[in-house]
Amino acid sequence: MTATAPPFGPPPSVPAIRRPLAAAGLLAALLCVVFGLLLAVAGPASAHAALTGSDPQDGAVVTTAPKQVTLTFSEQVALGKGSIRILDPNGKRADTEAAPLDLHGGSTVKYGVALHTGLPDGTYTVAWQAVSADSHPVSGAFTFSIGAPSETTVALPDNEAGGGLVGTLYGIARYAAYAGFIVLAGGVAFVLACWQRGAGARPLQRLVVRGWMTLTAATLAMLLLRNPYTGSGELADAFDLDGLQAVLDTKPGAALVSRLLLLGASALFIAVLFGAYAKREDEREKKDLTFGLATGGAVIAAGIAGTWALAEHASTGIQPGIAMPVDVLHLLAVATWLGGLAALLVALYRTPDVTADAVRRFSRIAFCSVLVVVATGIYQSWRQLGSWSALTDTGYGQLLLVKVGLVAVLVGVASFSRRWTGRLATGGGETVTAGTAAGGTAAAGTEDLTEETTDTRAAEAESEVEAEAEAEAEAEAAPASLSGDSTAQDPARAVQLARQKAAVATAEKKRVRDADPDRSGLRRSVLAEVGVAVALLAVTTILTSTEPGRTEEEAARASNAAAAPAASGPVNLTLPFDTGGKNGRGTVRVDIDPGRTGTNALHLRIEDTSGKAMDVPEVKLALTLESKDIGPLPLVPVRLTEGHWASTGLQIPMAGDWTVAVTVRTSDIDQTTVDKNVKIG
Repeated sequence: MTATAPPFGPPPSVPAIRRPLAAAGLLAALLCVVFGLLLAVAGPASAHAALTGSDPQDGAVVTTAPKQVTLTFSEQVALGKGSIRILDPNGKRADTEAAPLDLHGGSTVKYGVALHTGLPDGTYTVAWQAVSADSHPVSGAFTFSIGAPSETTVALPDNEAGGGLVGTLYGIARYAAYAGFIVLAGGVAFVLACWQRGAGARPLQRLVVRGWMTLTAATLAMLLLRNPYTGSGELADAFDLDGLQAVLDTKPGAALVSRLLLLGASALFIAVLFGAYAKREDEREKKDLTFGLATGGAVIAAGIAGTWALAEHASTGIQPGIAMPVDVLHLLAVATWLGGLAALLVALYRTPDVTADAVRRFSRIAFCSVLVVVATGIYQSWRQLGSWSALTDTGYGQLLLVKVGLVAVLVGVASFSRRWTGRLATGGGETVTAGTAAGGTAAAGTEDLTEETTDTRAAEAESEVEAEAEAEAEAEAAPASLSGDSTAQDPARAVQLARQKAAVATAEKKRVRDADPDRSGLRRSVLAEVGVAVALLAVTTILTSTEPGRTEEEAARASNAAAAPAASGPVNLTLPFDTGGKNGRGTVRVDIDPGRTGTNALHLRIEDTSGKAMDVPEVKLALTLESKDIGPLPLVPVRLTEGHWASTGLQIPMAGDWTVAVTVRTSDIDQTTVDKNVKIG
């Protein structure tokens, strides 16, 4: 029993049996490399909400103990009891250990903690940890001093929140969740929109079910790891029931629980798709069922995609009302494109009769998906970057450039796939297997029989090496078994012969299929696409854990504004005055050195109208920082010589635009106050 040579050229030089194994090995190696790179760069999650200011400021020296310490953030954060800790020089708590006070005002995000009264002088450490509005943990620490700096036993933490083993495991779960969703949604879309007969193909069924299992397991892992990921960082706390309850009360926790509920609905959907739908023969009924499944599947997929949009980047920043549905559309388009690629790859390698028409349909759908991905990606990039400079000056922008490059490579490889698809479409074969090639009498003669043995064919496709060997052995035994009338009286023998014929037919179809150079070219091209898609997904996962460029730049601007840096060097002021009395006119000259936060030396000189040193009964000085509601801070300098006063203990608690006010008294009743603004940093 022989088959005619395929119409698309001679058989390839590499044995057809080894190709799937080699391709699978290549893809597995690529997965390992990308996964290793993902682990290598998976450090602590970058801050998405940034600390833009504090009172007292980092490194500030204050003359008296403040009643409270306040922290200002670039965006909304979640704080709990113990999120802000103030430690004295001995490492003991200096705050009241109560929950942080909400001090929001307008668009300012500010929290404060009250301090104990009567705190001694020395250096105090402020350690804080919070959860950003886009679900990522943030943390930091700084110091300030009361009276004067001192030695402290408190060591500032050298690791950020969300790091360590828990952070690595959480990052792996995030990657697995994205991959599972893409395979699940994209595989179902490929079956319903491109190849409905594929609902009965075991390899595609296994692909979709494994996508569902991966997404479910990853979601459960993220839910358990959420408490230590945003809190202690200890893996054992993953099973803390109180911590789990606290997670369920948060927006990310609610999103994860919603995802699990939607995955329960998707399990029923998959059961119908691969059960009743796959077995449906009536075309009209199947068409109606296709519409219903497509509608229901789209709703479930959109709901699952919405769980990411609800709790991550899209839910914060500017235009969240637009960004969230755009993010859902972006995820669905990515899943349709990349998940469909995975399904097509499995179909090309593992199913013997995927049609060229199915490949053409997917090519068109993939093209539309790419357009949607590009359009929604441009909007997301504008929203997250905010400026062209952020594209190169921020980590988010640099990762985005890598992602754009990978998308460009993926589109380039896809263009080759479209060419192979076009060759299949013009080659005269309606099936990619070339099973209808002229002269293929063995395959054609057993078409009805192979239709009745779908399970057998699927099993053979799963293990091609075993199928080839069995087919050859049974092909030799078949002619000797076909003679005689014993089969009519022996049902078991008839079943055995039917299996032999089906095996022969499957082997012949597979030989013709693997000899098709167009199909082989398409398989290699799709395999390359899937490899690039794996790398693209890794970069995307890292990107979602990176602080957006817009947030990073805004936080830097706010921090610089809060610091209000001044021109370097000592501060020199000239203030004319007139008390209104006899000899009441003159000039005050104020020198502050070094002119920055901390301890400064002040020299004050008073001259009359002729420029000579002038003595006065009294001179006082006060500093006020109105933007931070600090002051007036009084200072009475000591007279050194005629017309010269000084103080070596002037304390500037923080940088800013200070008002320096000098009060001069020239007689018992004649005095005046003059002031001037100056930046001290």
